[in-house]
Amino acid sequence: MKASEIRALSNEELLSKLEEAHEELFNLRFRLATRQLGNHREIPDVKKRIARIKTVLKERELGIA
Repeated sequence: MKASEIRALSNEELLSKLEEAHEELFNLRFRLATRQLGNHREIPDVKKRIARIKTVLKERELGIA
């Protein structure tokens, strides 16, 4: 999900996407620990998605356009 797509979402949608991303990261880490994860690049991708969402939420909180 690109930053422009994230900025188009409302705050409520962003919070739900953030929660989903955290759950996905937990599941990926669990699968990694049990050696069931096939693609290791998924973990950094989810971390980046979480960071993008948090950045947009913080921008809105501070009033930065």
